[in-house]
Amino acid sequence: MSAVCVLRTRRVLRQVFPGLPAAMQRHYSLDVTAPLLRTQGYVDGRWVSAASVFPVLDPATGQEIVRVTDCGPAEAKQAVDAAYKAFHSWKQYTAKERSVLLRKWFDLLTLHKEDLAKLITFECGKPMRESLGEIAYSASFLEWFSEEARRVYGDVVPSPAKDRKILLLKQPVGVASIITPWNFPSAMITRKVGAALAAGCTVVVKPAEDTPLSALALAELAEQAGIPAGVFNVVPCSREKTPSVGEVLCTDPLVAKISFTGSTATGKVLLKLAADTVKKASMELGGHAPFIVFDSADVDKAVGGAMASKFRNSGQTCVCSNRFLVQSGIYDRFVEKLGRAMDAELRLGHGSEPDTTQGPLINTRAAEKVVHQISDAVSQGAKVLKGGKRLDGSFMQPTLLADVTTDMLCTKEETFGPLLPIIRYQLFTLSDVITSGFDAFLYSIIHEAR
Repeated sequence: MSAVCVLRTRRVLRQVFPGLPAAMQRHYSLDVTAPLLRTQGYVDGRWVSAASVFPVLDPATGQEIVRVTDCGPAEAKQAVDAAYKAFHSWKQYTAKERSVLLRKWFDLLTLHKEDLAKLITFECGKPMRESLGEIAYSASFLEWFSEEARRVYGDVVPSPAKDRKILLLKQPVGVASIITPWNFPSAMITRKVGAALAAGCTVVVKPAEDTPLSALALAELAEQAGIPAGVFNVVPCSREKTPSVGEVLCTDPLVAKISFTGSTATGKVLLKLAADTVKKASMELGGHAPFIVFDSADVDKAVGGAMASKFRNSGQTCVCSNRFLVQSGIYDRFVEKLGRAMDAELRLGHGSEPDTTQGPLINTRAAEKVVHQISDAVSQGAKVLKGGKRLDGSFMQPTLLADVTTDMLCTKEETFGPLLPIIRYQLFTLSDVITSGFDAFLYSIIHEAR
């Protein structure tokens, strides 16, 4: 099997990334087996081109990896039609037949895990260790649903009438539009598509514009596994064409279901588009998770949990903690040990370097958002204890903020970056209220919150 080597010229990074490892001064290349580096859309079992292409960039370097077919509404409609046509035959496959094909797809993901992980690292920026973990995670969905495909059981329900029986049958709904984010460019597809195909549905996938290569590699492996033409379709597109492609996938009457993971704002738009045809919809939208530490906590374990929760994929997951609330009695020790852990454990660099733990953010817009939140917090009295600076491109220093209040943007909106803001809080008892008086008690709560 031949290999594709995509080379990029790099600048010397020590001059623009102070503190990054010296290894970042070398050239980086994406070396994957040729069939897995696909640049065209995948519709009805064929690789298709459109009138234009768009670049896919390595977020660590800002350099172009490849150019990918920029599908528009016409290609999206072709994909929906192909999926609808294939649905009528795919739903007739037995549970065992669908199970066997999904299992073959799983086996191929496992076989090519190294190359698939490289694609994630170069288009998404994740350290290779995390990318390999995502591929294992991605494959696990196909393995799970290959088994669940055999268990699409119905039921017999007691009837109120003596001469009747009520039988419940589970049937596929039809074509599903799958719209996925960039932060898990492989796993968010297999999690949705594995379930849909196991149930007998067909799909049209629109991957994020930043990370289409993982989706197209999955299409290549689906074809190798024997998934029939039209059952799995992928329509990559640029940021500019995303609204028009999304409109087709959410309004076409042949689409029965939409599944979306992404921002709350985009989810609202898609739900409105789907409303006219009353489509079934599954939405996994933005998060704003708190991380709460009480005085009774084991500080070392709390710090370990905070590090794992905040800095995975440089803070770019929807389950990363966003607000850290630490009780007054343990606050100073927690902040001190957390700062030491950040110094000891976090290493900025290109994801292909073995010691890298923190890659770049997905693009410059993401870095600008983190900078804006830091500036807002500092202007209102927060202190930067670690980091706080944007480096060249979309690299962002892991940042620790103290003296944070609930008035600051970083406690009101999701960050999606390596920013860890800590709020000091105090618990009050009934005796505190009785001793100080209710008015003083309310004042103290407000004062602590601020």
